[in-house]
Amino acid sequence: MNFEVFLIDDDVVDVENVRRALRDNQSQLRLHTAHDGQQALDMLDSGEVGTKPTVILLDLNMPRMSGIEFLSEIRASPRHCRIPVVVLTTSDSERDKLDAYERNIAGYILKPVTYDAFVQTMEHVLAYWSLQEFPT
Repeated sequence: MNFEVFLIDDDVVDVENVRRALRDNQSQLRLHTAHDGQQALDMLDSGEVGTKPTVILLDLNMPRMSGIEFLSEIRASPRHCRIPVVVLTTSDSERDKLDAYERNIAGYILKPVTYDAFVQTMEHVLAYWSLQEFPT
């Protein structure tokens, strides 16, 4: 696969579930993590993340800077505005969906409740993004 995953989520259990799902899907992807939008912006701005084509998996409900606030920031940045973002959240709120899509997300996925369903969801997400062609 020719991309990296940047997971932005403050829930340590969900972060570990993504890590385990990647491993269970036998993925060799590099996973970067941030606990909130501000830390993620700092990592992007420093070049720690995003030197290769990157797909962001973004939770919406986080401290310091929410996912919607993070989306607003990166979409306003010429350097980061084209990074594909997939929202991965527990929020089924129509307002959250609308706010996220207005900020040009690539998809909105509800976090599955069971681990097996989570692994299957991650398998589908990875399969989709592995087919994508990224600009260099």
